[in-house]
Amino acid sequence: MAQTFPHLLQPGRIGGLRLRNRIFMTPMGSNLADEDGITGDRLRTYYVERAKGGAALITMGSVSIGYPEGSGNWRNEAISHDRHIPGVARLAEELHAHGAKLAMQLQHAGLVAMNDMRDGRPLWTPSEPLIGKDSGDMMDGFLEDEYRIFTAPMAAMGEIRYRVMTTQDIEELVQMFAAAAVRAVSAGVDAIELHAGHGYLISSFLNPLINRRTDDYGGSIENRARLLCDIIRGVKRAVGPDVPVWPRIDSQHFLIDGGITVEDAAETARLAAAAGADAIHVSADGHPGRGATYSTGHATDIRNGFVPAAARIRAAAGVPVICPGRIEPADADRFIVEGKIDFVTMGRKLLADPHLPAKLAAGKAASVRPCIYCYTCISQIFFSRPVKCAVNPETGFERERALTPTENPRHIAVIGGGPAGMESARRLAKRGHRVTLFEATSTLGGTARFASIAYAPNERIVAWLKHELAASPVTVRLNTVATPELLRSLGVEEVIVATGARRDMPAIPGADLPHVFSGDDMRRLMLGQDLDTLAGKTDRTTRTAMKLGALTGLTARPGFIRAASNWWMPFGERIAIIGGELVGLELAEFLAKRGRKVTVLDDAAKFGAGLQVVRRWRVLDELKELGVTLLPEAHDIAILEGRVRYANPNGQERTIAADQVIVAKGATGDTALAGDLRATGFTVHTAGDCTGVGYIEGAMQDAAEIAANI
Repeated sequence: MAQTFPHLLQPGRIGGLRLRNRIFMTPMGSNLADEDGITGDRLRTYYVERAKGGAALITMGSVSIGYPEGSGNWRNEAISHDRHIPGVARLAEELHAHGAKLAMQLQHAGLVAMNDMRDGRPLWTPSEPLIGKDSGDMMDGFLEDEYRIFTAPMAAMGEIRYRVMTTQDIEELVQMFAAAAVRAVSAGVDAIELHAGHGYLISSFLNPLINRRTDDYGGSIENRARLLCDIIRGVKRAVGPDVPVWPRIDSQHFLIDGGITVEDAAETARLAAAAGADAIHVSADGHPGRGATYSTGHATDIRNGFVPAAARIRAAAGVPVICPGRIEPADADRFIVEGKIDFVTMGRKLLADPHLPAKLAAGKAASVRPCIYCYTCISQIFFSRPVKCAVNPETGFERERALTPTENPRHIAVIGGGPAGMESARRLAKRGHRVTLFEATSTLGGTARFASIAYAPNERIVAWLKHELAASPVTVRLNTVATPELLRSLGVEEVIVATGARRDMPAIPGADLPHVFSGDDMRRLMLGQDLDTLAGKTDRTTRTAMKLGALTGLTARPGFIRAASNWWMPFGERIAIIGGELVGLELAEFLAKRGRKVTVLDDAAKFGAGLQVVRRWRVLDELKELGVTLLPEAHDIAILEGRVRYANPNGQERTIAADQVIVAKGATGDTALAGDLRATGFTVHTAGDCTGVGYIEGAMQDAAEIAANI
């Protein structure tokens, strides 16, 4: 029976603005604007795709009111001059044609105005800040090349200067917001959002950790909210009563004491509503120098993370509340009927699948491409790169990677049933090609199926790919080795090789000892495959249990393995993991949560390669909380009976006890099959980890590029 969402999909209204459902697109910086903050073709196509997909309201994110002054990002959207109006007007016209409304989030970046820092302008602030991005662990989480990219704009800045705002500056700021709002409305924008969160200028006034003023704009909550209320009143006067205006505020500050509390936010919301705000958009923030802030506040990793605060704010303000925060559609439907929220705003979900609302309305919830919460999208912004999505390669490339019908249908073989192979087959079939997918094992999913055990969201994208293949005309042949002879006999005209990486055991002394597991050993063990090869590493009882699990299909279900492993695993108490990249850290977190004492060693200076920086910050923070020991720059590693020996960065020899050792490194690309097939005359393309380990993001991107170009 199809799942229904009667409350989520019912029409709603804010002020006089009527909305076709309760799903909004979250305002997000995208770095997709043209030069000079212009809304051009690429940005417009990105937003229009979400309107086509059924979202009720598209909100342009972090639009600068004074560009370039006060702007935060490299390719910041802007509405600071009349030259910005035509691009926005064209966008509004197209969104309206697809039934969506357009809001614009007006912003002055204040202390995080990167363009001001770069160009040597002082940063506007209520008071000189006492803490910043360099006062926590944020910088430690960057890999070396990322650190260079992130800090490069700062290298030419010199000393950062601050402009503690005068009353005249405040009046000027109110006028800037009002003028920007007038331009927006003249371009066809239906509603105005004021960004009063996330460390930007208005939120600096609201934040007692930054605002230490002693005049009418500092001290009490009423005084700290005065700037926001002045701006609301100024904008309402400028655009008239028919245009809804609301702020986005932080409901609380995480990972730091002395910031905004839920009680503060509720009072701020009440004052904002009294000043004329037609709604409140709830968010959160945290310590500006803690990496985990960006997945605790902002884009929370906690399911329904902001809903309790939203309910409190709604009760205090008496106006509709818009709530983000990893809310699944079924939860959103329930929260609306319970009166906790009025609208749900989706960011990552609509990057992963722009057509989520339309699919829900059509009763096709199972066809919604899931977000895997890897933070690829948000991490881009830290390096001044355009937004992208790990599971949806069309995000930010809506024109270049669109699935247009082919004029030359061909019979194409895809070899390998992991994400790269499944996505290639799916996309090629949608373009009109005849596709046969060959998988040598009995199950689709590839290495991602094993990775789903340690990181549950991966299971959702594997399940979605299987679902989409089953609904497509792709012919899937399991337990089949694709030989040149077989391909020729089927009339295959072109081949995509997506067979995954090669996983060789690195040359580590002692790697052949019976308590040492390679990545392939772990996959065989956890999935119940080829267990006889592990006869020297596991006892008969373990192998029998896992064989039974395979025969009954239980080990084919990552969720079952995750649950069962909370009660039993064939490992001792002390586990050493050699390899500090994505696989090693995810495995360390998985094992530590199940009570194991885990140590991760690697010769790398920084851990977490393969994890996007925002998720890496979270993983490193969680590993610390779990008591996992990380040993970077560990050289001359050798495995001994019951222990691992290594040299620390000072050259001192050290040992750690280990009941088992897992080697989570050594994966490399493997294009041998592609070369063999080319040698027999086939036109061959390669996708996914066989070209070099790129994880799910690389697999999906390769698939999109190949499918677009065949």
